[in-house]
Amino acid sequence: MKLSLLHDHSLPTGVLGLAITPDGSRVFAGCADGSLHLVQIDNGKKEIFEKKHDSYATGCVLLPDGRTVITAGYDGKLLWHDVESRRCTREVKAHEFWSWKLALSPDGKLVATTTGQYLPGGWKYEPSVEVEPSVKVFDTGTGKLIHSFTHTPPVLSCAFSPDGRHLAAANMMGEVRVWDLHAADAGKPIAQWTSPDFTSWGTTKSHHYSGGIYSLAFSPDGAVLAGCGMGPMGDPMAGNGKMTWQRWDWRKGERIDQIKDGQHGSGLMEALAWSPDGAHFLMAGRQAQGTWNAALFNAKEGSLVTSLDTKNRITHARFVADGKTLITSCVAGGGKPKDGKWPDSGRLQVFKVEA
Repeated sequence: MKLSLLHDHSLPTGVLGLAITPDGSRVFAGCADGSLHLVQIDNGKKEIFEKKHDSYATGCVLLPDGRTVITAGYDGKLLWHDVESRRCTREVKAHEFWSWKLALSPDGKLVATTTGQYLPGGWKYEPSVEVEPSVKVFDTGTGKLIHSFTHTPPVLSCAFSPDGRHLAAANMMGEVRVWDLHAADAGKPIAQWTSPDFTSWGTTKSHHYSGGIYSLAFSPDGAVLAGCGMGPMGDPMAGNGKMTWQRWDWRKGERIDQIKDGQHGSGLMEALAWSPDGAHFLMAGRQAQGTWNAALFNAKEGSLVTSLDTKNRITHARFVADGKTLITSCVAGGGKPKDGKWPDSGRLQVFKVEA
């Protein structure tokens, strides 16, 4: 398979949240300045929404009716935006700290958000216990809080199963928890495990934990859960740990496989996306060392199929419903101010997926 660049559209600030229409013709981009933009893919035309977050807009989901976008931000708020009028119709204070990740249930009725600040809880610098529930689920129609789940903060990623019944969330320490939203005791995880391959303890320069599972994604058939991040390293500030993904039989909490030796570089992987047919999955992020920052893997064997270096930090990736197009959101690095103005640092890149 091959990925060929079709479009490269710029935005004023880095894109940290991404939602697309089913046909891939329009993209909703949550940006580092707190703004939400609607972008036409064919011509790059941009329209900004009225209401901004007070800090980074880190999450973005489009409801199935196509009329409402929900964004989350470092201000701990969820904002409901009307697509037609571009106005904010609801504001909910979800967290006292940042919203790290946002996920929408397949039927569009629930939205999950994760939070948590890393504060040392003891002399070993293990994370302190949470001061608020780290995982929350809201009704998208009313904004009402439906579930609050405990975890060890910070919780960096979450994902709904394809049937919408289960929610998975993972943290900085590589711990994954899965809840059954239909269970009588929904607050008790039905599966829970920890993978140390996503966490680093600094032995040079600074001594603390870093890393984590930055993205989770269930396979289209719901049988497998994948997670990605960065492998251990001695200097957490260097950002040059192993590009890492693992896949689990989530009902058993058992690892099925992981990225093969020799097929990875160094850097933090932040995005996972399964092709609609489940035959491949993509992992992407930022590169510290190596030859690629985005790669497709064969779902049957877990082997690398194709890769590319986009020269950007990829924050999210979405396949269009027919599987023939891939859209990524990015933060562009480098550049110097010209005439007192910094260059645009946001990117939306569209790739053709070819056999």
